[in-house]
Amino acid sequence: MSLRSNLFNKRLTYLMLSVTASSAIFLSACDDTSPQADTEVAADLSVFEGCYTVSQDEPAQIKISQQDDTWVMQMKEPVTAKRVWDTPEPLEVIENSDIPQFFSIDPDNVDAVIGRPDRVLVLAHVKPAYANIDPLLDSEYLSYIYRGANTIYRVECDEVNTDILANPHANLVIDNVDDSI
Repeated sequence: MSLRSNLFNKRLTYLMLSVTASSAIFLSACDDTSPQADTEVAADLSVFEGCYTVSQDEPAQIKISQQDDTWVMQMKEPVTAKRVWDTPEPLEVIENSDIPQFFSIDPDNVDAVIGRPDRVLVLAHVKPAYANIDPLLDSEYLSYIYRGANTIYRVECDEVNTDILANPHANLVIDNVDDSI
């Protein structure tokens, strides 16, 4: 072999090794089995903070808030309770893999789920882009309340007592509402 041919073969070998090494590095960066791919991003539960009702033209019936690093829910009390909101009950994060137990929506279209430990109430926040294109959704919020699922509406929180059992539109104000709740 000539010196020129030998030099060409060495350069070709280095080139092939470089291409192989860079391809391996590129493919390993795309590997779905890497530890980062298995790490699930924590849901942003702040999307739930606020008040909700089952119909857009009704006053708030459920309040979700964060108290002492715990998410809690409160329901409106009847007039006879002498307070607007009941005692806060803790909520838990629910895994997206559990969504089919409560809602008929692809879990990939939901970005957060929260519910009571007994699962009598479960709320899901649908990704806004999906809520805009699904004709069956008229809200970004889904509620599962004791074996039934429907959309739920986020509304302004209020301190007006409403007797939900009698007339949700009564708007009865109770004096001396305990503001510490």
